[in-house]
Amino acid sequence: MWFAIVGTDVPDSLEKRKGARPAHIERLQKLLDEGRLFVAGAFPAIESEDPGPAGFTGSLILAQFPSQAEAEAWAKDDPYVAAGVYASVSVKPFRKALPPA
Repeated sequence: MWFAIVGTDVPDSLEKRKGARPAHIERLQKLLDEGRLFVAGAFPAIESEDPGPAGFTGSLILAQFPSQAEAEAWAKDDPYVAAGVYASVSVKPFRKALPPA
């Protein structure tokens, strides 16, 4: 099943994000290589592709996992969690409706 993983950043998370980003991207690349990643990206703090020092307010990952428990365990082990980037993380089952496959 697909799961939406939404991380909400702590205030002023940009430097923490920068430090943990290589390891975060490496984990996402593994999901992509396995064909389990639908999309992943960050929420800019301002309306800009590159928000500069304004940074980001969180992230969204849509990925396939065998169960909710495994999706939650994967999210808990994210380098952004370990680095203190995220204030909270939610994991919800996701069912794609449109566009059709």
